[in-house]
Amino acid sequence: MFRRRESVPFAFLAEADRFRSNVAPPPRERPSAGQMAGRWLLGLTIVAGLVGSLVVGMPALSTDTGSPAQQSQASQGR
Repeated sequence: MFRRRESVPFAFLAEADRFRSNVAPPPRERPSAGQMAGRWLLGLTIVAGLVGSLVVGMPALSTDTGSPAQQSQASQGR
């Protein structure tokens, strides 16, 4: 069976990416003072958590150079 190709009846959909509207969107609403304070507080909390985890984790990352290294008895050949 031979199928005949027909033109797309909704050709305007193919041109939708080139369509520009002359209607401007409404201006963005400015955040209130409470919203701005909340955003700053949230950011400050996240930064403080990261810094706190770094301060708490630093002793685990450092190497202890004051004490001699312990060796197992197997490494001494006993």
